[in-house]
Amino acid sequence: MRVAADVPIISADSHITEPPDTYVSRIDARFRDRAPRLVHDDKRGDIFVIDGLDKPIPMGLVAAAGKPAEELTMFGARFEDLHRGGWDPQARLADQARDGVSAEVIYPTVGMMLCNHPDFDYKQACFDAYNLWIAEYCSAHPDRLLGIGQTAMRSVEDGIRDLRRIRELGLRGVMLPGNPAVADYHDPIYAPFYEAAIDLGLPLSFHILTSQQDNFKVRGPKLNAFMSIIRGCQDLLGTFVFGGVFERHPRLRLVCVEADAGWVPHFMYRMDHAYDRHRYWLPAGTLTKMPSEYFREHVYTTFQDDWVAFQVKDLCNIRRLLWANDFPHSDSTWPRSQELLAKHAAHLTPEELRLVLHDNVAELYGLAKG
Repeated sequence: MRVAADVPIISADSHITEPPDTYVSRIDARFRDRAPRLVHDDKRGDIFVIDGLDKPIPMGLVAAAGKPAEELTMFGARFEDLHRGGWDPQARLADQARDGVSAEVIYPTVGMMLCNHPDFDYKQACFDAYNLWIAEYCSAHPDRLLGIGQTAMRSVEDGIRDLRRIRELGLRGVMLPGNPAVADYHDPIYAPFYEAAIDLGLPLSFHILTSQQDNFKVRGPKLNAFMSIIRGCQDLLGTFVFGGVFERHPRLRLVCVEADAGWVPHFMYRMDHAYDRHRYWLPAGTLTKMPSEYFREHVYTTFQDDWVAFQVKDLCNIRRLLWANDFPHSDSTWPRSQELLAKHAAHLTPEELRLVLHDNVAELYGLAKG
């Protein structure tokens, strides 16, 4: 059952599963011997090995959508057993149809972990290769596969160069690493980069698990680490708001990806409290509005299984809420998205439902209205 038959649903955050040749076949020749590659380990199954990172990326959770909770495990998976739609654009259409989705904004998987690589030249080479691959993948169905490119943010000049290349490749937006090579994102040196993104019509995204702070080193049981994965994004959003980035660039739009949205009203309230009560001894950038006003206008948040987000819609800017299914990752709602939406969004008006499931993401990425 479709939750709304007249709404062509767009997932604002889905993923691919990089095939073994993604980087090896496309990376700058200087890095080919070190390119990320898939290897088989008798004990851990297929893993992506990345030169310069201590831990490889096991395939167990990256394409576990639809598996029962008791079957989720990091290790033991074989690439050929994963959802074929993760690397085959033709198979992807059947995956979309099964979940009642008409299109997806598509992010990387291995590329998320590469965001934390310490070698920015290596990271740049990997992202250049990935951008070529994801453009090829999405070109098969450009109206339904909406690719997001990556930049290493090695410098402001390189970032602008990446924006232009990403646009030329037909990709829809740009995913940034949580930590740039030079200064931090609130520094005025990034002004030309932000204005270039605006002029090129490329929204900027920060995804969970792409900051140096996302290290899963938390106290208590291991499951407590799951609770920490949104904090890196929250820190970045505070950096942009309190750092005056939106004050200086009033047309800039930022997407906070897969960090949920139910926390947004309290976060905005807490920012306003900090500014009102503590800005004199804890200085920030120049602001002419309350922090929540910048957040409400400039920040989009994607979420999948977040019942709270629908309950607090009136405390957020509903035009900045973006539903997603996170296919094919382990936290995905696929193939039960329609069932969950029918339960979570039952109280929304048809107009509100259309905003969250289609119109907001279509407007953000300049898509034709469905």
